[in-house]
Amino acid sequence: MKDELLFCPLGGSGEIGMNMNLYAFGNEENRKWIVVDMGVTFADDSIPGIDLIFPDPSFLIDKKKDLLGIVLTHAHEDHIGAIAHIWPQLNCNIYATPFTAVLVQEKFKEKKIDISRKMKIVQLNSSLKLGPFDIDFVALTHSILEPNGLSINTPLGTVLHTGDWKIDPNPLIGNNIDKQKLIEIGKKGVIAMICDSTNVLYPGRAGSESDVRDSLLNIIEKQKKKIIITSFASNVARMETVFYCAKKTNRKICLVGRSMLRIYKAAKQCGYLGNLLEPIDVKDSNKIPREEIIFLCTGSQGEPMGAMNRVINDTHPDVYIESGDTIIFSSKMIPGNEKKLYKLQNLITKKDINLITEENAFVHVSGHPNRDDLKDMYSWIKPNCVIPVHGEHRHMKEHISFSKEMQVPYSLQVENGDIIKLMPSRNAKIVDKAPSGKMYLDGEISVNSESRSIKERRNLASNGYLEVTIIISNSGKLTKPIISFKGIPNKEEDVNDIIFDMEGEIHKVCKSFSLENKKQEKNLIESIKNNCRRLIKDKTGKKPYTNINIARL
Repeated sequence: MKDELLFCPLGGSGEIGMNMNLYAFGNEENRKWIVVDMGVTFADDSIPGIDLIFPDPSFLIDKKKDLLGIVLTHAHEDHIGAIAHIWPQLNCNIYATPFTAVLVQEKFKEKKIDISRKMKIVQLNSSLKLGPFDIDFVALTHSILEPNGLSINTPLGTVLHTGDWKIDPNPLIGNNIDKQKLIEIGKKGVIAMICDSTNVLYPGRAGSESDVRDSLLNIIEKQKKKIIITSFASNVARMETVFYCAKKTNRKICLVGRSMLRIYKAAKQCGYLGNLLEPIDVKDSNKIPREEIIFLCTGSQGEPMGAMNRVINDTHPDVYIESGDTIIFSSKMIPGNEKKLYKLQNLITKKDINLITEENAFVHVSGHPNRDDLKDMYSWIKPNCVIPVHGEHRHMKEHISFSKEMQVPYSLQVENGDIIKLMPSRNAKIVDKAPSGKMYLDGEISVNSESRSIKERRNLASNGYLEVTIIISNSGKLTKPIISFKGIPNKEEDVNDIIFDMEGEIHKVCKSFSLENKKQEKNLIESIKNNCRRLIKDKTGKKPYTNINIARL
């Protein structure tokens, strides 16, 4: 049997977020696997009660005896957020650069899991050998510290897994993109490049953090009252920029929100953010005149529990806003968050607060490559084949067209679960389909999309709740049913009529059963449920989640 090199995305293909990619080497009877990244995405209002979504790991769990390890490209949640939920079922080594490792360890501490023996720190620009995989970490630039591309070298050839990246000639903090190393990788030959597609629709370049710094300083210098800035907590370069602007304008700085403080401490621990102003404690912030302070807050996407949301809604215990203050959203609006963000921003303007966003000022640059950035990467790597990932279908389709413009011989659009043979065939092709899907974190329990709890909650959210309790004596006599309902539309004057009619339906059903016969109880419950739901549907247009209780005396 011939050895093969396979690639299989379980998350992040056809969507932005939830990245998890598998590589395998060997023949059908002896294959070794590695995982690149293990991320989450965030739920919207269509899944009530759910915060986090991550890839279904069942296919990977079936391969765990042949799993050599998890390799992490960087510390964004869509690349590491699922690791503490999935890893306990794998119990393998985790490989990451220092900053990423600190944040991963924090996740396991929160779950009271000791990961110290399995957490392997990889120094920047170093290499790692896992069975048939020789992996070189390549320094890139992105919107977080220590982003890495992975040059995955095998006996059948080299794959470049870009991770998230852009070209920033002046990133301000962290390493510059290692252009020379990328060129050298390209010269040796790259059979396939697995590449970020997020900004393929945008012309030009993503832009530099240094330009944002200049613009933010100019904006902040013009503000006369309190300034509150919200950004992605993970964007340490943006955090440093705000510290820089505070110093230049003789303002104190205060960090607000757990994530912001956690990232700040992790960066300091890894040797970044030296020689900055010491941030003041949020509890002491009210001692500072409003014209002498900048708050840097979490909640740039309007998250209900984010610091910014609480400040705007006057529920934060220590930070408040007044007329004439300024709020700056130094971030991009993530698709899907428009409704809650515009609601929040409308509330800001209603309160006579100065609002500055990417829509009316230059306050943010993306961490992903625009078309000119992609052109440079293609010219350095010269891959034989390109497989777009980290994008919705429209991004990936456009990336395929773009790769053809770049004279790449082969390209392939894939979906989550596709198993792609990269080698020995020079033309990558889909050869099989792995089970894939989504898992929801429901409280502290992981459930699949078909979970009963999810279906019931959706029904409750859409249709309301009806409960009927029937009390039956030992002699089989029926007392007056106890009826209650929640979330079902009605006019107050109609409630008694609805209950009266439902009592009639219940009595009618009960007359057709021998109530003292417990063997008929299941059918009795089902009949009452169907008749009650039908009555509510006729009167209100809703089919509520219905629970029938039978109590015997």
